[in-house]
Amino acid sequence: MIAPALYDDAIEPAFRPLSAAQAKQLRLSQPSVSPWRVVAGQVLAGVLVSLIAWGVTGRQNVGWSAGYGALAVIIPAALFARGITGRFSSLNAGTAVAAFFVWEFVKIGVSVGLIALAPRMVADLSWLAMLAGLVVTMKVYWVALLFVPKRRPLI
Repeated sequence: MIAPALYDDAIEPAFRPLSAAQAKQLRLSQPSVSPWRVVAGQVLAGVLVSLIAWGVTGRQNVGWSAGYGALAVIIPAALFARGITGRFSSLNAGTAVAAFFVWEFVKIGVSVGLIALAPRMVADLSWLAMLAGLVVTMKVYWVALLFVPKRRPLI
């Protein structure tokens, strides 16, 4: 007995590219989150975690440490957002993919550099508070998914 083919051309129609109108309708029905909205959310989260850390401990250096941890996420994220929304990144699919990877490496490098500079930049650095600032600010990416505009039905 011969096993049936997994994909049969008679069952599955050939791939057909979308027309311009269909592609526009698909983009409208599947809205995306702007990277700049994510960065704005990270700024808000960074300010909040800094104020909370300062308020809970009553120590200014803890607030600055949490704020610096947030900045170690916000600055690279802003660079990344600028890079992937630039004119070069939108030339074609190949440059978009290349730009994504280049700016992702830049983001990681800047984050690592800022963390390495932390003891020199913040007097009496609290590593735990800085870690809290890093983690809370990074988690804004997940929170941003909750605020994606509602999808419109395809008509």
